[in-house]
Formats: sequence, C-alpha cells, structure tokens
Amino acid sequence: FVLIFVIMYFLIIRPQRTQLKKRQEMLAAVRRGDTVVTGGGFVGKVTKVIDDNELEIDLGGGTKVTALRSTISDVRVKGEPVANQNAKK
Repeated sequence: FVLIFVIMYFLIIRPQRTQLKKRQEMLAAVRRGDTVVTGGGFVGKVTKVIDDNELEIDLGGGTKVTALRSTISDVRVKGEPVANQNAKK
C-alpha cells in the first residue's frame, strides 16, 4: 500500500504542485506591456495593473477590458521594464 502511494506521489501529485507553482509565478510576474492570452481566448497587451487581482488589457482598436489575473492563461511576450525616472537625469 505504501509503495502505491509513493508511486502516485511521484507520478501525479508532485508534477501538479510544480505546474501550479510555475503558473502562480507567471501570474505574479505579469506587468504593463506584456502580451497575454485570457481564458476566453482574447489576446491583448496589459496597459495597466489596477491591483493585485485586476489588470486592464488593450485588445486592439481602442477596446480596453478589465480582467482578473486568474483568467490569464498565458503570457506570450514579456514587456520591457519600466524606465526609472531618476536614471534619466
């Protein structure tokens, strides 16, 4: 019985935990300028991070929507980091 549990752990539970951790890291790293795909299949660019849970996404043609971070299914292109204003002086 213990052997079956150990096999199940390494074949099912551990990979799921790893996949969940990678997804959480991806969602936490979403920032302005990233191109994302929503759960509904919409592709757009993040224009504003409203708070920890909400993003404003530009779908093109001036259409902007507010989406929950949890509905982001993929980050296709990472945006450029925001330039530090003090570095320009």
